[in-house]
Amino acid sequence: MDGFSGTLSGKKGLVVGIANDHSIAAGCAEAFTEAGADLAVTYLNDKAHPHVAPLADRLGAQMLLPLDVEADGQLEAVFAEIEANWGRLDFLLHSIAFCPMEDLHGRVVDCSAAGFARAMDVSVHSFLRMARLAEPLMTDGGSLLTVSYYGAEKVVDRYNVMGPVKAALESATRYMAAELGPRGIRVNALSPGPIATRAASGIAHFDDLIDQARARAPERQLVSIREVGDMAAFLISDRARSITGDVTYIDAGFHIMS
Repeated sequence: MDGFSGTLSGKKGLVVGIANDHSIAAGCAEAFTEAGADLAVTYLNDKAHPHVAPLADRLGAQMLLPLDVEADGQLEAVFAEIEANWGRLDFLLHSIAFCPMEDLHGRVVDCSAAGFARAMDVSVHSFLRMARLAEPLMTDGGSLLTVSYYGAEKVVDRYNVMGPVKAALESATRYMAAELGPRGIRVNALSPGPIATRAASGIAHFDDLIDQARARAPERQLVSIREVGDMAAFLISDRARSITGDVTYIDAGFHIMS
C-alpha cells in the first residue's frame, strides 16, 4: 500500500466491528493505520475483548472501548471518550450486522416482526445513530463508511432477510450523504464479495456462496479483507473528496455477471 502511505496522516477515526483478525473491519483498520491514521477501536463484550485487544495493541490504537449498540448508553459513551481525548473525529467505519438465527435461516416472508426490527436496529439504525453523534465532532468535514453486500441489490440464495436489511442500509447511505454533504461529510458503502468471516459463518451453506463467487467472478478469485481495507482507506482519504453516496464493489467483478 505504498501509494497510500501518509494519506491519512493526522486523521483520527473510529472502527466499529472488529471481531477478530479475520474481520473485514480488521483489514480496514490495518489499512488505515498503515496510511497514518490514529484509531479508536471497539469490541462487543468481554468475550470478544481477548480477540480484539491484541490487534488493537499491534495497530497502536489510542482507544479500545466496549460497544454493544443494543446496550443503553454505550454508543454515547464511546463518542464521549472520543470527544474527551481527541476533540474531533475525521472518519468512522461501521461494520456490524445482526439477525436472530431463527429469522436469518427462514424465508423473508416468515421473518418475525421482532427479528426484523432487531436486524434493522443493529445493522442499519446504529449507523444513523453513529452519524448523528459523529456530526458535531466532524467540524472540518469527514467520512462515514459502512459495509453492505450484493444481496442488497439481487436475490442471493440463503441470504434471506439480510438482503432487505442491507438494501435499507444502502438507501440510508444515500440519504445521509445528501443530508450531511453541506457540512463536508461524505457517506459511502463498501460492498465486498463473500469473505469467510465469523459473521458470514451464520449464513446457511456459506461455502457454496464462496465457491460460486470464485467461479463466476471475472477475475476468478475471491477478495481479501486487506483489499477491502485498501478501498476503505482510499474512500476516507482526501483523494476521494468528491465521492459520496456510492456503493463501491470490491468483489473481483462478481456483481457485473448475470
